[in-house]
Amino acid sequence: MVDNRYATALVIGSVLSLLATVYLSVAMGTQNWYLYHSQPASNDVNNGSDLQGLRQDFEGEDVDERSYSVALFRLNGTLGLWWRCILVPRSSHWFKEPDVIMVTKCQAFTLAQQWESKFKSPGNINSGEDLLRTYLCKCQFLLPLVSVGLVFLAALIGVCACLCRSVTPTLFVGILHLLAGLCTVATVCCFLAGVHLLHEISELPEGMDYSPGWSLYLALISSPLQIMAAALFIWAARSHRQHYTRMTAYRVA
Repeated sequence: MVDNRYATALVIGSVLSLLATVYLSVAMGTQNWYLYHSQPASNDVNNGSDLQGLRQDFEGEDVDERSYSVALFRLNGTLGLWWRCILVPRSSHWFKEPDVIMVTKCQAFTLAQQWESKFKSPGNINSGEDLLRTYLCKCQFLLPLVSVGLVFLAALIGVCACLCRSVTPTLFVGILHLLAGLCTVATVCCFLAGVHLLHEISELPEGMDYSPGWSLYLALISSPLQIMAAALFIWAARSHRQHYTRMTAYRVA
């Protein structure tokens, strides 16, 4: 039998775990981790051709880091773990129209782009590989997947514990949630560090502003939820074990 206190802790921990998983999954699948705000483009033909070229380069699957970075900087882009988006006019002759209708164009990062090497000068192979940015990019791709995988493994162990009517495996559930929370924090840190390093080696347009987006904050929220769930699971497992040990000793005496 499980005491009401331990059962309540397990239920609250399960709810926190579910919320954290939903928040992290939404954060992973959306592109609003980082937002760029640039000055409006002037309505002239030359500038229109330039922006059209940026748009075409941005949407290509084999585009290099410099090309899509410049498009993000100049076209009010948004950057995520798996997506990049820009804000472009719906019409190709937007510079002739008084009221321009803007639409969002998104492009997913391919697996090759997620795993490719980063260079000290973005897009320039001859500049040499930037190992720090390369590994930061790989970590920000893998760590959220590891975090979600650990939570699902914990859920599987929890189901087995319920079927066996045992609280002991809950300790391992708590440890897995703790590791998942640390992986989520590391994901956010790797992403922010990678973006900061990219800004340092890139020529940012004059007047451009940038800020973290709501997707990044969702990931930040999911991490403490996972850690709180881990604390509840570990507390329930250890307290129930100590209570069971005392009751066994009392019966033997």
